[in-house]
Amino acid sequence: MRVVLAEDLFLLRDGLVRLLQAYGFEIAAAVESGPELSRALAELQPDVAVVDVRLPPTHTDEGLQCALAARRARPGLPVLVLSQHVEQLYARELLADGDGAIGYLLKDRVFDADQFVDAVRRVAAGGTAMDPQVIQQLLARGGSAGGRPLDRLTPREREVLELMAQGRSNAGIAAQLVVTERAVAKHTSNIFGKLGLELSDDDNRRVLAVLAHLDGGHR
Repeated sequence: MRVVLAEDLFLLRDGLVRLLQAYGFEIAAAVESGPELSRALAELQPDVAVVDVRLPPTHTDEGLQCALAARRARPGLPVLVLSQHVEQLYARELLADGDGAIGYLLKDRVFDADQFVDAVRRVAAGGTAMDPQVIQQLLARGGSAGGRPLDRLTPREREVLELMAQGRSNAGIAAQLVVTERAVAKHTSNIFGKLGLELSDDDNRRVLAVLAHLDGGHR
């Protein structure tokens, strides 16, 4: 699996290269700036891009914007964004096109090699990998105003929704909550009914729809 990596800090970039290579990934390019990232994504056609939000020359959201531009040129390009802090705006921008194959992780997650590598693989396979802290903030925001559909969810349904938004399967949710898969399926059905979202066999689009709904309603 070919990866384009963009990170301006040399030590972190070098560490990520070594980590990914140790898990069998091929590093197509490891760059440190926005222009380099744009060229690498256009020319190398990687299987997945791992991108720091803030890159030179602007040190604002250069990395994210380069990745989003590449996704417009190549819809569905898998992109895993790394950020120092939770920025809900970045999460919204990633989710906006609804094509899937996206991830948003805090850099702290990189120090858990298995979790980080699992996120890269999940995104490359077309899934989602959203940082638990991002999900928690979206959930909190979704329930902050009275009368929102989210307010109608039970505590257990909110737990299931949070785990579902992290990309977990029904089996994974059942194992986490120590309940049966049948119970999870029932909770999921209730969640979609209360949020007014159509049921779908496409797990990735289902997660994206839920996240988009929680982060500001239907698009």
